[in-house]
Amino acid sequence: MENSELGSLDAIEERARARLAPEIHAYFAGAAGAGTTLAANLAALAGAVLRPRVLTGVGEPDLATVVLGERLEIPMAIAPMALQGLAHAEGERATARAARSCGTRFTAATMASESIEAIARAAPGAVWQQVYLLRDRELTRALVARAAAAGARALVLTVDAPISATRRRSGVGTFAPPAGLRLGNLDPLLAEAPQAGHHETSRSAGRPISVRFAELIDPSVRWQQVDWLASLVAVPLVVKGILTAEDARLARDHGASAVVVSNHGGRVLDGAVATLDALPEIVAAVGSDVEVWVDGGFRSGTDVVKGLALGARLVLVGRPVLWGLAAAGEEGVRQVLALLRDELRLALALLGARSPAELTASHVRVT
Repeated sequence: MENSELGSLDAIEERARARLAPEIHAYFAGAAGAGTTLAANLAALAGAVLRPRVLTGVGEPDLATVVLGERLEIPMAIAPMALQGLAHAEGERATARAARSCGTRFTAATMASESIEAIARAAPGAVWQQVYLLRDRELTRALVARAAAAGARALVLTVDAPISATRRRSGVGTFAPPAGLRLGNLDPLLAEAPQAGHHETSRSAGRPISVRFAELIDPSVRWQQVDWLASLVAVPLVVKGILTAEDARLARDHGASAVVVSNHGGRVLDGAVATLDALPEIVAAVGSDVEVWVDGGFRSGTDVVKGLALGARLVLVGRPVLWGLAAAGEEGVRQVLALLRDELRLALALLGARSPAELTASHVRVT
């Protein structure tokens, strides 16, 4: 495929749709319930309008930012997304390499097709590890230890899915992956824990993978267990799935270095607040005490500008990256990030801002 065929994010998404089996595309694109939260994320971004300032001597904007004490070349990173081996044979390794080449970070999902060790070898120094608090704490401890040993630069604790959700579109909630598909992080953990007889490996037949994974997650977790997780490693802890000021303050008080304003891409609670709408109250609640990141529906550089202007330090990008991976592997992900980067640079210049740090809420009107 010629690179010129992938000249826009729309073209990349269409190529991905054509290449993916319908049930796999539905799994990646799907949402909880009637899709209200997914639609709200997109509507909130569309409804926020930009207020450019002129004659500011903008020059050539510098897109770099500092996140968790490290410089990123762009104020975007890749959100955790499961089973990327369904999109491309190289799966998470390809996505991580693309992130590293663009000067940013890749978040390896707990339900990754590849192991954290393989992903970290593919993109040294550019990987964060997503974690859940599992019923068997030793399984959580083992994954955290592996992530630290592999060189993961942060832990990203997902807290908004204590139980599984019913998802729409082509039976996404009952998605059954192809036979033999690995879960690179979970298979070794479960193999090492035969005493946990109520758990099943990812190769078990007969029940949807979402159901089997949900059985591993502890729905009774409270904030005290976040303290325990933070105590396991020296790297920063990021708490993902925050939608209220109250929970943002609790995350801060229990050791988080950053919080991610996230509704799981609309895949968990249908009817939840859009992330762009939730962002200002969370920024106001924690101030400069912790970094505030955001995800959910960001599909363009102008979308990213809106999140940054309303106070996010970093925007996590999800589905567009998967479409790039499905369309053209590592090169497809790289092109998605490059397109977003170029759109962001143009938007910054036209808003009169020389860097993400110069964006303020005055650059956006939320309608």
